[in-house]
Amino acid sequence: MSDLSSVQNVQDQAKGDLEKIHNPQELEAFRIAYLGKKGKLSLLMERIKELSGEAKKDYGKAVNDLKRLIESSLSELKGKQTSGPAQTGSIPYDPTLPPLRPRQGSIHPITQTIQEISKLFVRLGFETVQGPEIETEYHNFTALNIPLDHPSRDAFDTFYVDDGRLLRSQTSTVQIRIMQSRKPPLSIIAPGRVYRPDAVDASHSFMFHQIEGLMVDQETTFGDLKGILKLFLRELFGSKTAVRFRPHYFPFTEPSVEVDIRWGKGWLEILGAGCVHPNVFKAVGYSTQKIKGFAFGLGVERMAMIRHGIPDIRLFYENDLRFLRQFS
Repeated sequence: MSDLSSVQNVQDQAKGDLEKIHNPQELEAFRIAYLGKKGKLSLLMERIKELSGEAKKDYGKAVNDLKRLIESSLSELKGKQTSGPAQTGSIPYDPTLPPLRPRQGSIHPITQTIQEISKLFVRLGFETVQGPEIETEYHNFTALNIPLDHPSRDAFDTFYVDDGRLLRSQTSTVQIRIMQSRKPPLSIIAPGRVYRPDAVDASHSFMFHQIEGLMVDQETTFGDLKGILKLFLRELFGSKTAVRFRPHYFPFTEPSVEVDIRWGKGWLEILGAGCVHPNVFKAVGYSTQKIKGFAFGLGVERMAMIRHGIPDIRLFYENDLRFLRQFS
């Protein structure tokens, strides 16, 4: 058999085999048999190195023409199988179906809680403000009437950095900066991250979120504080939520209270509050005779854990999608 006859013979075989293909599996088997590394076209190509002159040229052209013919036939047949009705053993495909949509992201539960609380206070006339997370001792302690020997100033309770600065341990620092830059009346809330060197466990973290609230005016009373906090807590936890105020001590407020809500079979501490201490007003240059005000502070993680029944604060920061997708 001549060299060109062997090429024609393979072409005739390919034509017959193409007519027998009915599904993608048979199509792939044909491709391997003819175009694979050990396929019939590869065997024909090996013959080229044994030829020379015009014979080599004619033979090479014939083999290449056959290769292009087989490739085009495969492409055409594959297109017919894809666009036509589903064949036996193939995967059904309906081009009229809408595409699969990628899963949408959602807002983190901590951010959701901050936004919800902020919206409630905005409805009550409060403005949302921000402040730096790296603070001075003056703004974090001194201006808030926290004495030099107070335990919270110790390096075991505060993250100190260079130049006498520190990572703020409370968002109360923002109220100092706002009062220094503005005159009364003021109604603000300051959400943000705070830092304390606590051992991490189910209820503690070295970084968490607080919301500080402040109202300052000439006629602000402790009764206003109670009314606003009751309204806020009942909006957040339900209109029938029982609220109680217990006497407490904070250096920056006087009188001071801790606020509890009735939760389950007992009372649950939810936030701290009180009337702004006169020494705080002195530190920012306000008149202690004319100006009155109140402040309150709450932990965002604690609020979210109570509302959603979350047992461990660490779940908020482990980036487990199974947990986070519950809040989408």
